Amino acid sequence: MIKFGTDGWRAEIARDFTFENLRYVAMATAKYINSLADEKRKKKVPTNAKRERPTVAACVVGYDTRFLSKEFAYEVAMVLASQGVIVHLTDDVSSTPQVSFNTKQKGVNLGIVITASHNPPKYNGFKLKAAFGGPATPEQIALVEKELAKIWGKPLNIKMLSFEDYVATRQIRLFNAKESYIRLIKKKIDVEAIHNAKFKMVFDMMYGAGINTVKTLLPTADEIHDELNPSFGNLGHPEPIAENLYDLSDKVRDGKYDVGFAFDGDADRLGAVDNTGEFVDSHKIFLILLKYLVEVRKKRAAVVKTVSLTSMVDMYCEKKHLEMIETPVGFKYVAELMSSQNVLIGGEESGGLATILHIPERDGLFNAMFLLEVMAVRKKSLRELCQELDEEFGPHRYMRRDKTVTQQKKEAILAFAEKGPAKIGKEPVLSTNKRDGYKFFVENGWVLIRASGTEPLVRIYAEADSLGKVSQLIEEVEKWGK
Repeated sequence: MIKFGTDGWRAEIARDFTFENLRYVAMATAKYINSLADEKRKKKVPTNAKRERPTVAACVVGYDTRFLSKEFAYEVAMVLASQGVIVHLTDDVSSTPQVSFNTKQKGVNLGIVITASHNPPKYNGFKLKAAFGGPATPEQIALVEKELAKIWGKPLNIKMLSFEDYVATRQIRLFNAKESYIRLIKKKIDVEAIHNAKFKMVFDMMYGAGINTVKTLLPTADEIHDELNPSFGNLGHPEPIAENLYDLSDKVRDGKYDVGFAFDGDADRLGAVDNTGEFVDSHKIFLILLKYLVEVRKKRAAVVKTVSLTSMVDMYCEKKHLEMIETPVGFKYVAELMSSQNVLIGGEESGGLATILHIPERDGLFNAMFLLEVMAVRKKSLRELCQELDEEFGPHRYMRRDKTVTQQKKEAILAFAEKGPAKIGKEPVLSTNKRDGYKFFVENGWVLIRASGTEPLVRIYAEADSLGKVSQLIEEVEKWGK
């Protein structure tokens, strides 16, 4: 039985991610979409009210640069069309935020992206997007899984027409996902200020779905890893984290660029390096954008952060009297709040954030453009903006380590954490947060322990006022359970 993860299904191509299994998932999704449309039709709409478009069963389907992604997307589109769903299919590679934006803009029931995000090249995936323009909610995922359980292993007996026939009857409608998305960015971001600043920029596309987009906004920007390569070349996996950005850092230093950016495989996450080639983590990017929204754009609303994000957010919200909401790890929790209430900015530590200016979705390109606006308007380099944070909040250094352990070792670490240690090494534990895993606060720092539910893996996150202290906290946790 196929099991969905955070916002969809990911599996190894040919082993589990096959056309046959994909048809079952697409059929289950079609049944769910039709049920959503049926619910809308049953609702009584006042005669003076504008009827909502989702009364028609419809969805958006897009795909990334991975092996067979286009073919998988076409197969999904035809299965959906065979069940009466109108499919708006992207006419080229499209990023996850492009699909999410168009899902909201077109007023359809659901969005689907064929992508495995930052996973290695042997994987592909099936992401679901909600009508509000962000990740599908846990409840939606559960309902699709419920439909899948009803049909799993049974003959599907799908009577499909040819792709060309579905296009001819407009059951499948090809469209350009980039045009309206680019117009939105130009409307929300001060692109003129960025052009006038004449930054020397380079973007690492990581062979992902962000290709063929940046230069429509920034014609003078340079790009690397910007061609189709389903194996992702020497990158291994397209994740914009420090250890994967050596090429970008070298390019920045050698070319004397002002800044460098990188996107993951489906272009919803952002990585950045300053003019010295030094990696700038997501914690600092979050704070830089938050400060700008409040102090320059003069906006106020709640701030949402996952439990793994920097304590600088807590400090700033207290200072500016902003409501701060903390969620478990996972952008789906952030997006759900952003879809239902007024949120200034929300995000997580792994490169994903969203702001009040945009849809409740992670978006690498939008956030890169917003960061460039901050640099242009404030007339400061990314390095100077980071130094400002140190001056205002004191040094905050961060590290995350994903440690593969035996199941026995994992259980021992969690048991030790549950007891609540009085000290972590030489550091007395001041307080504990069990919102998601075990977060122990020490003087000027914290360490968070979370275990994978599906594999023998322990994730250890730590923040402190020096990298040395961060390393010590992580090393002490690794000793637990011996």
